Amino acid sequence: MNAVVHSESEGVATLLLNRPESRNALNLEMCEALIGFADRISRDEGVKLVLVRAKGPAFCAGADLKERQGMSELQVRNRRMRAFDAYAALEALPMPVIAVVEGPCVGSGCEIAGACDFIVATPAASFRTPEALRGTVGATQRLARVLGKRLAKDMMFTGRALGAEEARDAGLVSRLVSPSDLSSLIEEITTQIAKAPPQSLRLAKRCIDRGVELDPKGALETEIAAIEEQLASGQWMGKT
Repeated sequence: MNAVVHSESEGVATLLLNRPESRNALNLEMCEALIGFADRISRDEGVKLVLVRAKGPAFCAGADLKERQGMSELQVRNRRMRAFDAYAALEALPMPVIAVVEGPCVGSGCEIAGACDFIVATPAASFRTPEALRGTVGATQRLARVLGKRLAKDMMFTGRALGAEEARDAGLVSRLVSPSDLSSLIEEITTQIAKAPPQSLRLAKRCIDRGVELDPKGALETEIAAIEEQLASGQWMGKT
């Protein structure tokens, strides 16, 4: 069984974490699949939106610790670096990427969801980063940028889980919806995004992602550069 299943329909690509028997714990196969799919999708101009979902009751239970049994220090290091590569590959996708979280999201799961542009969740979703309690280091960067360092430290040091409502209130989850309304909300979002010019969405994503890392002057220069690129392409609003 493939660790990740990829499907496409009408400009929407779906990546489905597909290890339900392991609560979708992240292993090397899943890392490689995410990297490979992200590379392929990034070059496909027909893809306007990517959904990251999971099969089974858990979004992702974290790293597959069973996989590390018998590994050398070098193998563990290499496996962890491939996880960082997988998160980065999702984060670098040029089109909008939405995580749909319907259950527990732990450690590496928070990294995967955090690498997406925003999160849609149901009340069964929860978010936890217990790495330090397990004697390892990880998931220290993305959540701290979204939640702030104090709440991120609370989660890391105590194993505290953020429920779906808390995660929404803290800004981690953008939309919280009942399971019965999830399909209609996803359809509404995909329809809205499909109507928009793909280039403007990609340029807007680039501006936001780069701009938040820059000072105001550099951020404005990033937006002006994107405007110039769009004007040069002829794909701007009002063009006839």
